[in-house]
Amino acid sequence: MQNDVNVVHFKALGESSSRLPAVLLPVRDRAAQRLNASLQQLFDNADDALFEMADRAGSNQEQSLYFEAMRDLRLRRKSIERSFLQQYFERFAALNNLVSGKPEVRLDSVSYEDLSLVQNDALEESVAVDTMVAKALSNNAMAISHLTIRFNTQLSSKLDDGTHPLGPRRLCEAFVEACRDLDTDIKVKLIIYKLFERFVLNGLGQLYAESNRQLVEAGVLPQLKAIPQQVPGRSAKGYSGRTPAHVNSEDDGQELFGTLQSLLAQLRVPASAPVAGASSGSGESLAAGADQAITSYDLMRLLSHLQQQIPSQSLDGYDLRAQLDTALGRISERSGRKRVVGQVDEDVINLVGMLFEFILDDLTLPDSLKALIARLQIPMLKVAVLDKTFFSRGSHPARRLLNEIAAASLGWGEQSDLQRDGLYQKIEQIVQRLLTDFVDDPEIFAELLADFMAYVSDEQRRSELLEQRTRDAEEGRARAEIARLQVEHVLSLRLQEHPLPAAVQRVLREAWSQVLLLTCLKQGYESSEWRAALQTMDDLIWSIQPHHDVASRQRLLEMVPGLLKALREGLASAAFDPFSTSEFFTELESLHVQTFQQARAEVVEGTSVAAPGMPSASVVVDAPFELPTAAERIAGLTDESLDWVDSLSVGAWLEIQDEDQKLRCKLAAVIRPMGRLVFVNRTGMKVLDRTRDELALDYQEGRVRLLDDALLFDRAMTSVIGNLRGQSS
Repeated sequence: MQNDVNVVHFKALGESSSRLPAVLLPVRDRAAQRLNASLQQLFDNADDALFEMADRAGSNQEQSLYFEAMRDLRLRRKSIERSFLQQYFERFAALNNLVSGKPEVRLDSVSYEDLSLVQNDALEESVAVDTMVAKALSNNAMAISHLTIRFNTQLSSKLDDGTHPLGPRRLCEAFVEACRDLDTDIKVKLIIYKLFERFVLNGLGQLYAESNRQLVEAGVLPQLKAIPQQVPGRSAKGYSGRTPAHVNSEDDGQELFGTLQSLLAQLRVPASAPVAGASSGSGESLAAGADQAITSYDLMRLLSHLQQQIPSQSLDGYDLRAQLDTALGRISERSGRKRVVGQVDEDVINLVGMLFEFILDDLTLPDSLKALIARLQIPMLKVAVLDKTFFSRGSHPARRLLNEIAAASLGWGEQSDLQRDGLYQKIEQIVQRLLTDFVDDPEIFAELLADFMAYVSDEQRRSELLEQRTRDAEEGRARAEIARLQVEHVLSLRLQEHPLPAAVQRVLREAWSQVLLLTCLKQGYESSEWRAALQTMDDLIWSIQPHHDVASRQRLLEMVPGLLKALREGLASAAFDPFSTSEFFTELESLHVQTFQQARAEVVEGTSVAAPGMPSASVVVDAPFELPTAAERIAGLTDESLDWVDSLSVGAWLEIQDEDQKLRCKLAAVIRPMGRLVFVNRTGMKVLDRTRDELALDYQEGRVRLLDDALLFDRAMTSVIGNLRGQSS
């Protein structure tokens, strides 16, 4: 009997760790089963996730990327699962050295300590891992702590939360290494890592609870209770100068900040020069010589004081560093000893300063909103002093608030009356609230983020409704225009081919054109209804032509009843004037009678002469219909400019120089048959209409640019790291 392909046998994998204390073996094996089941869920859902991304892809190349990734992941699924579990058991095997008292063998398969030596893809990967680890540690801080303590009772050397084989850090490293051979783009790997977070890391709470329960049942520290975790260093008086336990600067996702510090260290003055003393997170150690580093608590108080002094109007010429140095100078004079900022806090100040330098130079942000965002520098600096994961954790409320403000203002245009704009007022309220109320409790950012997201959600619902109406109206107008051109095309062919009596021409132009138009709009010009309407028109034209042979006259006699019926029904559907309809049928009857009389006279006389002004019947063949295009391309237009226009996707934000003003607008619809692009403002109202060639010319001449809608803080962080790496090298 064949083995199930989804069954992984742990016997061979676990042999090397058989010398573990007996009490840890069932914990290891049960956790391995849980992790393997979670991996199965991950891969079972990977196809759906990648297919959804492929479905939303903006280009064929991007779509192919996701389909290739699906195929590669299916082929390598079993090897990834085995590699992950192999590393998992190796980490438990390394505990043998702790049992015997030997130094721990570090099994980190991926080093994230020196990001200056890796490429951008590795940097994105490491930041994603840091974020996942920090979140998992924060969500399961007490459970992993208890599990570590219980493990340490069985080992001669000590583990910590970061080196525990069941810890988020080690599990993430094992999975990243297992995926190392996946030959795919970093954006696909990040999707896979998010799936790992969803199906594996988010289930660690149950795994830790079960592991702790196993150890308790085995008699390992049953008195260690799962009590609510207290956050040290916080009291009714506020911040005490220590970071909360769940964001410990040494254990929980501080790798990126450490890397940034190492990059900054390479740019500092030589060690022989006098520098501020290095401080810990609490800033309590002293510098060498006479300089004394202030604590982080004192720095927070000083920043809170400066926060209240920020000018309410323009910040031109305002230098936070100079203001801080001035305040430190006054403190030094009063204390009689030079006071400086500790090295850790100094690095935080420099990093936040670099981030805001990028933000305030960013072309995506409107200038009037930059003035508001600039006032957030001190609150953001205080958050970074409190919590170093501010730099690495994408879900940090303060960081998200800044990103959401920037995203909401993407389509915001410059206005003369700012106070009448709802978005500007909302952002101004948030800034003022932070400057007034934020002292040392970062929960205010989560509160403001939730409030701002609710406001933005309401605005988006309204704008999306109006935008959809605009899109529907433009697409309907385009369909009507295409149908009108189609009708004009088929009518012109018939009227040019046959000089027709005035009554017939009038009916065709005024009435039957409407029948054709409605049929084209409702059914399309490839439908049987459209062909039937054309046939009726052709039959009408043929019926009033002279017919010289007996077969044609016989066909005419058979055709007339059905033709008259079809004409009446068509004219009625087009709501043609009943009086005019009656006149037309009277005239048509006369024409038919005339045609028969002429044919009879020809038979009697033995001649075959056509009536004056009535040419012989001929078959009208429709020429292929093509939409009208410009006589020639705009002079000097390049293929590169046209390719840029064609690469735009619906939803892209652009800034266009329109006459004397810069207009920010979003591409709402691409009417490809007409070669038109329709743009709306952030409320969803149509503000601009450009042809493909016109927009390409604007781009070529520098009057239009694509606005970067990537997360503002992330772009700033990438720029800062890149600049530091460039300067240090």
